[in-house]
Amino acid sequence: MSFAENLASIQQRIHAACDRAGRDPGSVALLAVSKTHPPESIREAVNCGQLFFGENKIQEARAKIPLCPGKARWHFIGHLQSNKVRDAVELFEMIQGVDSLNLAREISKRAEQASKTLPVLLEMNVAGEGSKFGYKPDQLLSELNELNALPRIEIHGLMAIPPYAPVPERARPYFQKLRDLKNDCEQVLGAPLPELSMGMSGDFEVAIEEGSTIVRVGTALFGERISRFKPAN
Repeated sequence: MSFAENLASIQQRIHAACDRAGRDPGSVALLAVSKTHPPESIREAVNCGQLFFGENKIQEARAKIPLCPGKARWHFIGHLQSNKVRDAVELFEMIQGVDSLNLAREISKRAEQASKTLPVLLEMNVAGEGSKFGYKPDQLLSELNELNALPRIEIHGLMAIPPYAPVPERARPYFQKLRDLKNDCEQVLGAPLPELSMGMSGDFEVAIEEGSTIVRVGTALFGERISRFKPAN
Protein backbone atom coordinates (compact mmCIF):
# COMPACT_ATOMS: atom_id res chain seq x y z
CA MET A 1 0.00 0.00 0.00
CA SER A 2 1.08 3.57 -0.61
CA PHE A 3 1.72 6.08 2.15
CA ALA A 4 -1.50 7.89 1.18
CA GLU A 5 -3.50 4.68 1.61
CA ASN A 6 -1.83 3.88 4.93
CA LEU A 7 -2.45 7.43 6.17
CA ALA A 8 -6.12 7.28 5.23
CA SER A 9 -6.48 3.95 7.05
CA ILE A 10 -4.78 5.27 10.21
CA GLN A 11 -6.89 8.43 10.18
CA GLN A 12 -10.05 6.35 9.83
CA ARG A 13 -8.99 4.22 12.81
CA ILE A 14 -8.22 7.35 14.85
CA HIS A 15 -11.69 8.70 14.08
CA ALA A 16 -13.31 5.41 15.06
CA ALA A 17 -11.41 5.27 18.36
CA CYS A 18 -12.40 8.86 19.11
CA ASP A 19 -16.03 8.05 18.36
CA ARG A 20 -15.91 5.18 20.86
CA ALA A 21 -14.41 7.47 23.49
CA GLY A 22 -16.70 10.41 22.75
CA ARG A 23 -13.76 12.58 21.71
CA ASP A 24 -13.13 15.07 18.92
CA PRO A 25 -10.72 13.50 16.39
CA GLY A 26 -9.03 16.87 16.22
CA SER A 27 -7.81 16.32 19.78
CA VAL A 28 -5.41 13.58 18.63
CA ALA A 29 -2.22 14.41 16.73
CA LEU A 30 -0.60 11.78 14.53
CA LEU A 31 3.18 11.76 14.85
CA ALA A 32 4.78 9.82 12.00
CA VAL A 33 7.83 7.97 13.33
CA SER A 34 10.24 8.49 10.46
CA LYS A 35 13.46 7.06 11.92
CA THR A 36 15.56 5.25 9.29
CA HIS A 37 13.27 6.43 6.48
CA PRO A 38 14.89 8.68 3.84
CA PRO A 39 14.00 12.28 2.99
CA GLU A 40 12.10 11.04 -0.06
CA SER A 41 9.65 9.28 2.24
CA ILE A 42 9.19 12.46 4.26
CA ARG A 43 8.47 14.45 1.10
CA GLU A 44 5.84 11.92 0.06
CA ALA A 45 4.27 12.10 3.52
CA VAL A 46 4.20 15.91 3.50
CA ASN A 47 2.60 15.87 0.05
CA CYS A 48 -0.13 13.71 1.59
CA GLY A 49 -0.71 16.27 4.34
CA GLN A 50 1.28 14.62 7.17
CA LEU A 51 3.36 17.32 8.87
CA PHE A 52 4.43 15.91 12.28
CA PHE A 53 7.42 13.58 12.39
CA GLY A 54 9.40 11.88 15.16
CA GLU A 55 13.10 10.98 15.13
CA ASN A 56 15.10 9.21 17.81
CA LYS A 57 18.73 9.62 16.69
CA ILE A 58 20.39 13.03 16.71
CA GLN A 59 22.99 12.14 14.09
CA GLU A 60 20.33 10.91 11.67
CA ALA A 61 18.08 13.90 12.31
CA ARG A 62 20.92 16.38 11.81
CA ALA A 63 21.62 14.90 8.38
CA LYS A 64 18.02 14.30 7.34
CA ILE A 65 15.99 17.32 8.47
CA PRO A 66 17.76 19.88 6.20
CA LEU A 67 16.87 17.66 3.21
CA CYS A 68 13.15 17.57 4.08
CA PRO A 69 10.37 20.06 3.30
CA GLY A 70 10.46 23.15 5.49
CA LYS A 71 6.84 22.74 6.57
CA ALA A 72 7.63 19.42 8.30
CA ARG A 73 7.57 19.69 12.10
CA TRP A 74 9.85 17.56 14.24
CA HIS A 75 9.69 15.95 17.68
CA PHE A 76 12.58 14.11 19.32
CA ILE A 77 11.25 10.84 20.72
CA GLY A 78 14.34 8.88 21.74
CA HIS A 79 16.56 8.80 24.79
CA LEU A 80 18.50 12.07 24.76
CA GLN A 81 22.07 12.17 26.01
CA SER A 82 23.27 15.38 27.62
CA ASN A 83 26.02 15.86 25.05
CA LYS A 84 23.41 15.89 22.25
CA VAL A 85 21.09 18.44 23.84
CA ARG A 86 22.43 21.44 21.92
CA ASP A 87 21.62 19.77 18.60
CA ALA A 88 18.22 18.64 19.85
CA VAL A 89 17.30 22.17 20.90
CA GLU A 90 18.31 23.43 17.46
CA LEU A 91 16.54 20.76 15.41
CA PHE A 92 13.28 19.98 17.24
CA GLU A 93 10.21 21.91 18.31
CA MET A 94 9.43 19.45 21.11
CA ILE A 95 11.50 16.95 23.07
CA GLN A 96 9.51 13.94 24.19
CA GLY A 97 11.25 11.80 26.71
CA VAL A 98 12.77 14.09 29.34
CA ASP A 99 13.60 11.55 32.01
CA SER A 100 15.71 13.37 34.61
CA LEU A 101 16.14 16.71 36.30
CA ASN A 102 19.73 16.94 35.07
CA LEU A 103 18.62 16.50 31.46
CA ALA A 104 15.88 19.11 31.89
CA ARG A 105 18.44 21.55 33.31
CA GLU A 106 20.72 21.01 30.32
CA ILE A 107 17.83 21.56 27.89
CA SER A 108 16.89 24.77 29.67
CA LYS A 109 20.51 25.97 29.58
CA ARG A 110 20.92 25.23 25.88
CA ALA A 111 17.54 26.77 25.07
CA GLU A 112 18.63 29.91 26.92
CA GLN A 113 21.75 30.06 24.75
CA ALA A 114 19.57 29.65 21.66
CA SER A 115 17.13 32.35 22.84
CA LYS A 116 14.16 30.01 22.70
CA THR A 117 11.76 28.19 25.00
CA LEU A 118 11.23 24.51 24.32
CA PRO A 119 8.12 22.42 25.03
CA VAL A 120 8.90 19.04 26.59
CA LEU A 121 7.12 15.89 27.68
CA LEU A 122 8.26 13.99 30.76
CA GLU A 123 8.88 10.30 30.15
CA MET A 124 7.45 7.82 32.61
CA ASN A 125 8.55 4.23 33.15
CA VAL A 126 5.00 3.07 33.83
CA ALA A 127 5.90 -0.59 34.34
CA GLY A 128 9.16 -0.12 36.24
CA GLU A 129 11.11 -1.92 33.51
CA GLY A 130 14.86 -2.03 34.07
CA SER A 131 15.51 -1.93 30.32
CA LYS A 132 13.70 1.39 29.77
CA PHE A 133 14.38 4.98 30.65
CA GLY A 134 11.85 7.19 32.40
CA TYR A 135 10.76 8.61 35.70
CA LYS A 136 9.21 6.56 38.44
CA PRO A 137 5.96 8.21 39.59
CA ASP A 138 7.11 9.15 43.10
CA GLN A 139 10.35 10.61 41.80
CA LEU A 140 8.55 12.71 39.21
CA LEU A 141 6.06 14.12 41.70
CA SER A 142 8.87 15.05 44.10
CA GLU A 143 10.85 16.87 41.38
CA LEU A 144 7.94 18.34 39.44
CA ASN A 145 8.00 21.84 40.91
CA GLU A 146 11.74 22.09 40.35
CA LEU A 147 11.31 20.93 36.77
CA ASN A 148 8.52 23.43 36.24
CA ALA A 149 10.68 26.28 37.59
CA LEU A 150 13.32 25.87 34.87
CA PRO A 151 13.08 29.06 32.82
CA ARG A 152 13.46 27.78 29.26
CA ILE A 153 11.34 24.65 29.17
CA GLU A 154 7.58 24.29 29.17
CA ILE A 155 6.14 21.03 30.52
CA HIS A 156 3.31 20.11 28.18
CA GLY A 157 2.55 16.65 29.50
CA LEU A 158 3.75 13.06 29.81
CA MET A 159 4.81 10.24 27.53
CA ALA A 160 5.40 6.52 27.96
CA ILE A 161 6.09 3.29 26.13
CA PRO A 162 4.33 0.39 27.87
CA PRO A 163 5.74 -3.15 27.82
CA TYR A 164 5.30 -4.88 24.49
CA ALA A 165 2.24 -7.10 24.32
CA PRO A 166 0.88 -8.94 21.26
CA VAL A 167 -2.67 -8.07 22.37
CA PRO A 168 -3.28 -4.28 22.38
CA GLU A 169 -5.79 -4.52 25.23
CA ARG A 170 -2.99 -5.53 27.60
CA ALA A 171 -1.53 -2.04 27.27
CA ARG A 172 -4.71 -0.41 28.61
CA PRO A 173 -3.75 -0.49 32.33
CA TYR A 174 -0.48 1.29 31.56
CA PHE A 175 -2.26 3.98 29.54
CA GLN A 176 -4.72 4.43 32.40
CA LYS A 177 -1.81 4.73 34.83
CA LEU A 178 -0.18 7.45 32.74
CA ARG A 179 -3.45 9.36 32.45
CA ASP A 180 -3.97 9.18 36.22
CA LEU A 181 -0.40 10.35 36.78
CA LYS A 182 -0.99 13.33 34.51
CA ASN A 183 -3.96 14.24 36.70
CA ASP A 184 -1.72 13.99 39.79
CA CYS A 185 0.84 16.28 38.14
CA GLU A 186 -1.86 18.81 37.33
CA GLN A 187 -2.85 18.83 40.99
CA VAL A 188 0.74 19.53 42.04
CA LEU A 189 1.23 22.28 39.45
CA GLY A 190 -2.21 23.79 39.72
CA ALA A 191 -2.36 23.98 35.93
CA PRO A 192 -3.44 21.70 33.08
CA LEU A 193 -1.00 19.57 31.10
CA PRO A 194 -2.49 19.28 27.62
CA GLU A 195 -0.51 16.38 26.17
CA LEU A 196 -0.40 12.61 26.70
CA SER A 197 1.91 10.93 24.18
CA MET A 198 1.08 7.23 24.24
CA GLY A 199 0.18 4.57 21.74
CA MET A 200 2.09 3.23 18.73
CA SER A 201 1.28 1.20 15.62
CA GLY A 202 0.07 -1.82 17.57
CA ASP A 203 -1.99 -0.18 20.30
CA PHE A 204 -2.80 3.44 19.44
CA GLU A 205 -6.56 2.86 19.35
CA VAL A 206 -6.59 1.68 22.97
CA ALA A 207 -4.37 4.66 23.89
CA ILE A 208 -6.84 7.07 22.29
CA GLU A 209 -9.70 5.50 24.24
CA GLU A 210 -7.68 6.22 27.40
CA GLY A 211 -6.93 9.85 26.58
CA SER A 212 -3.87 9.97 24.31
CA THR A 213 -3.40 13.27 22.48
CA ILE A 214 -0.32 12.21 20.46
CA VAL A 215 0.01 8.77 18.87
CA ARG A 216 3.42 7.74 17.51
CA VAL A 217 2.98 5.57 14.41
CA GLY A 218 5.80 4.31 12.21
CA THR A 219 5.43 0.90 10.59
CA ALA A 220 1.68 1.21 10.02
CA LEU A 221 2.34 4.39 8.02
CA PHE A 222 5.65 3.83 6.25
CA GLY A 223 5.60 0.03 6.08
CA GLU A 224 8.54 -2.17 6.94
CA ARG A 225 11.93 -0.56 6.61
CA ILE A 226 13.30 -1.94 3.36
CA SER A 227 16.16 0.54 3.07
CA ARG A 228 17.60 2.61 5.86
CA PHE A 229 18.66 6.22 5.71
CA LYS A 230 22.32 6.33 6.62
CA PRO A 231 23.73 9.77 7.42
CA ALA A 232 27.19 10.50 6.08
CA ASN A 233 29.96 10.43 8.64
